[in-house]
Amino acid sequence: MTAIEPGCTVARYLALRLAELGITHLFGVPGNHLGPFLTTLRAEGDIEWVGTPTEGGAGQAADAFARIHGVGAAAVTYSVGAFNLLNACGGAYVERIPLVAVNASPPYEQWQNYRALGLLTSHMSPRPESNLDVYRQVTVDAQVISNPGLAPGQIDAALTACLTERRPVYLEVMEDLWDEPCPEPGAPIVPRERPFSARGRHMLDQAVQAVLTLVEEHPGPDGRPRPIVWAGEEIDRFRLGERLTDLVEATGVPFCTTVGAKAVVDEDLPQFHGVYNGGASHPDVHRIFKDWATCRIGLGAWSTSKNLGGASCVGGDWVMAANGGVSVGTSYFPDVQLELLLPALQDALVKAYGTGGLSADYFAESYAHHGSPGDRPAALEHHRAALSVGASRSRRTAGHHLTYDGVFDRINHFLNQDSGEDWTVVSDAAFSLIGSMNLSLPAGGFLSQVSWLSIGWSVGAATGAALAPGREYARPMVFVGDGAFQETCQELSTHTRLGIRSVVFVMDNGHFYGVEQMLVHPEYYAGRDAAAPDFYNVLHPWHYERLADVFAGRHTPANGVTVTDTRDLDDLLDRLTDPADPVNAGPLLVRVRLDRHDYPRAMAYKVPKEQAHG
Repeated sequence: MTAIEPGCTVARYLALRLAELGITHLFGVPGNHLGPFLTTLRAEGDIEWVGTPTEGGAGQAADAFARIHGVGAAAVTYSVGAFNLLNACGGAYVERIPLVAVNASPPYEQWQNYRALGLLTSHMSPRPESNLDVYRQVTVDAQVISNPGLAPGQIDAALTACLTERRPVYLEVMEDLWDEPCPEPGAPIVPRERPFSARGRHMLDQAVQAVLTLVEEHPGPDGRPRPIVWAGEEIDRFRLGERLTDLVEATGVPFCTTVGAKAVVDEDLPQFHGVYNGGASHPDVHRIFKDWATCRIGLGAWSTSKNLGGASCVGGDWVMAANGGVSVGTSYFPDVQLELLLPALQDALVKAYGTGGLSADYFAESYAHHGSPGDRPAALEHHRAALSVGASRSRRTAGHHLTYDGVFDRINHFLNQDSGEDWTVVSDAAFSLIGSMNLSLPAGGFLSQVSWLSIGWSVGAATGAALAPGREYARPMVFVGDGAFQETCQELSTHTRLGIRSVVFVMDNGHFYGVEQMLVHPEYYAGRDAAAPDFYNVLHPWHYERLADVFAGRHTPANGVTVTDTRDLDDLLDRLTDPADPVNAGPLLVRVRLDRHDYPRAMAYKVPKEQAHG
């Protein structure tokens, strides 16, 4: 029998492997089963433990950390902690976020006692595989580690799957195994990508040719091609932002992004035409994407209800390259890797149309073709300018009631004209997401959970965003609805304890679930004389800004303010530019008072047209 060197244990092995992946922070809620691992983690010194108030918040933080850095991790204790983490893991699975979920379980001895005597101890279930079974539904690999000799192979297999599939994995480790000896780590953990075969080359060539044919068969009235690219989530997940930039700069082709891929590249690129989100798009963007462009090339974009915003399908003039294949009209080409498609398509378009041959300002072209209606921007630069209020002098008017659109117009101006700091905008679901999608941001400056849409995600996610290598210099700016904030408000405590200078805007629209009302009975928004909202959408009112006093400590400041009109908001934004102002010493909680009948303009398509207010 080969002797195992005592220098490595199961706990140390896992700690070394997580550090190897570049994980600098592990988020979670401790429990006795987890204690030995956390002690080892601290002794190693490469990974900092970040205790959060809730397991859900730990998962949200790990999710955002992974979106920025490439992989994240959370650790909890058996059953009571693991089931709370499950929601965040489910969201990471759906949205292709590499996340390592570590679940510390009762020791092997206790499981043996249960098998022999039926003795249950804390957190145990009569179904020994209960935790494993549920996590199998939301991971690409799930392992129970009960033998220290097998631990290295199980850990390595799970982490390899996490990197390869870009989805969560689950490691359940029995408490008495943490300090058991095991071999040292061997070869590095690397993704095992699908090989590119001769068959794959043939399929790629066919797909590229089909895209070219689609472009040629859908010219504009002047005979020129008029395609538009729709860049999506997989551009972010596969880290293809540079290749997308190369493609649009070499060809000149205009492009939009999905909401989930917002700010995957710099939004000041001259080819960027906005965020397309179906009927919930900005009206100007919807016009040029659906009505002016003659074909649409989706690159890494997912066909989700959020991305399509009211549409139930794409048409025959669409390309959709995602999930390992490419559909072109009614043809489908399986096993085409997105990272190979982008440069191949770039070369083919340049060969067919020349360098910059697809350059166009679709806003200007559409304006020239349709004449000069007052609601249509004359050029792309006019559309971008319309997304924020004008010069500071025009902002200094008497205070007016705040609206969703007015808030985000002012925030856009602040981010692009007034603030000297870098920010990461973290947007929650619902009206906050719809309102923030038209902010003009640099690459990497926007995070949102756009498919799973777990309300309250943003507050915990801001913790991970602030700590992730690559954007730790940027301040988080959070937009969250009042109902969503009530789900996860305690995660602001972590911001305070760590000194994260987040700015959390709680959009208080009169204490009710505005988007749920929009989805169930949009008639409510048709006019101020409409009936009261449905009873189940009404929230208990909170003084949100006062929570800052609850979380603040003697050496850990936090501040809370309320803004009720445009002057209040403008004054607050001015204060954010002053490093000496106390509001910038720690997290800032901002209660934004809005009218119950207000909603982002992008949601107007849901309101009955004959009654919708302007």
